Amino acid sequence: MATPSTPVDLPCPGESATPTPLPTADTSGSAAPGDHYAENHGFRVPFPLHGRRRCDGLAAVGRIEAALEPLRERGDFAPEHTRSALTGLGYPAGKVRSYENGPTGVGFLIEVDASPLLCVEGTMNPGSTRAESFGGYPDHSGCETPSGGH
Repeated sequence: MATPSTPVDLPCPGESATPTPLPTADTSGSAAPGDHYAENHGFRVPFPLHGRRRCDGLAAVGRIEAALEPLRERGDFAPEHTRSALTGLGYPAGKVRSYENGPTGVGFLIEVDASPLLCVEGTMNPGSTRAESFGGYPDHSGCETPSGGH
């Protein structure tokens, strides 16, 4: 039985290390018999980006983390200030979501591009600013994590 090949990604501009693959849902059957959690929740595992789109995602992550770092350094975790910094990068206000993430943190989600879908999601707290790019979800349009399943 042939298995699908995993796309090989070359380094993107400014990237020196080998890219780290995103975790995927384990549907191999390694879970306990009768446990279909991974299978039933696979719709919540985002699509990884490959090729040029992966490079676009890494570039967006770099711009976003750089724009938010001054807020983090000041201890400014107001969702409206995070949203303002992100829309200041040129992302349309209707495509940027920010929200409280605990008492001293903020989360954000941006639809960077719709065709093909490119999303960036992350958090900012006193210790770090973190963002990751992905290509949406199976059986769902947009960047929001789907809430339903089968």
